[in-house]
Amino acid sequence: MSTEKVTIQKLGAQGDGIVIGSDGPVYVPFALPDETVAIARVKNQGTLMSIATASPGRQEPLCRHFGPDGVNGTCGGCTLQHLADVPYRAFKRQLVIDALKSKGLTPEVGETIAAHPGERRRVVFAARKTEKDMLIGFNQAESHHIVNIEECPISSAGIIARLPAIKAIGAAIATDAEAFRIAVLETLSGLDIAIDGIKKKLSDQHRRKVIETALSLRGVARISVNGEILIEPVKPVVEFDGVKASPPPGSFTQATKQAEEAMAELVLAHVGKAKRIADLFAGAGTFALRLARIGRVHAVEGDEKAIATLDFAGRNTQGLKPVTTEKRDLFRRPLMTSELKVYDAVVFDPPRAGAEFQCRELARSTVKKVVAVSCNPLTLARDLAILVEGGYRITSVTPVDQFLWSAHVEVVATLEK
Repeated sequence: MSTEKVTIQKLGAQGDGIVIGSDGPVYVPFALPDETVAIARVKNQGTLMSIATASPGRQEPLCRHFGPDGVNGTCGGCTLQHLADVPYRAFKRQLVIDALKSKGLTPEVGETIAAHPGERRRVVFAARKTEKDMLIGFNQAESHHIVNIEECPISSAGIIARLPAIKAIGAAIATDAEAFRIAVLETLSGLDIAIDGIKKKLSDQHRRKVIETALSLRGVARISVNGEILIEPVKPVVEFDGVKASPPPGSFTQATKQAEEAMAELVLAHVGKAKRIADLFAGAGTFALRLARIGRVHAVEGDEKAIATLDFAGRNTQGLKPVTTEKRDLFRRPLMTSELKVYDAVVFDPPRAGAEFQCRELARSTVKKVVAVSCNPLTLARDLAILVEGGYRITSVTPVDQFLWSAHVEVVATLEK
């Protein structure tokens, strides 16, 4: 290990400060461009020791667990709390610009729709029971060490207020000292707590203990372990523009309601008055159930429980146009060009891997309007390049932040043919 003074040149895609030296880049977490800092260096990794000249874009972090001097270690939940709002939003926008440019695409990219503290309704905690305590928090970066949190400014007040209850449920469920995950979704009817990674089978006595613990707590709608519901005092309910749905345990939902609504507004504005719409990778209905107020929707999703949730909500809500559903693995069996010809608009929101094969079919289609929603700018850029090559024109690209103070960014892109 060597100690040296360096000047940070830029921010990397993961939010680390980068110095380009004669032997390549050195990555320095918590450092910002134009800062002169002292680092302890091991190969291409630098540990921030002190700051001689601070960036005007530096701000005081909100959370006591953030940064190299965080309580109980450096919480890995956030990477950019030290970056002020304006340069932070510009960083997110630049991630999208750079990803598109890597595929030869240079459309105008809009300003980042901002995220704010306290908006996260879905949080995945790391958990582990020790001899003295029940640890609930986030893993330190590049480590399995769990930083036990006492606050979390990104998370909703409803989740943080119930941290003691979440900890009590974790303590009741833990069978040994192995780490596991607790996904918490704040719903209209209470917390939906999905525990994953418990390796030992729960005994009947153990199940009773968890159920008794849950019944003694307020504000818990459901507890599931490895996908199996242990107790559900009330059905967890989320709402998509007035359409109520009860998602399956641990299912995907957008991390913040605010980002979901911003993305939905962009989707609906582009679809316009389309009469027949396909929603691909539809999940539990984030867009499909909103789109059904505009036209007939065919929703396609590979997860059986999610598509069942969507189907039930669509059939039991008045005022919607017909919603048909199809369970289908779009990675292996994309909708073919011949199937797409009946639609005026297509919306797709795939996992991080993107929708390459679906876009190849879509590129050959006659669908007039397309909306691509993505949590991965790199795979989105690949997919958009396929569509552009097939004759589509990108009409807008909007970064949407819902993972505050991280290097992740959502994107909504609209296209026409």
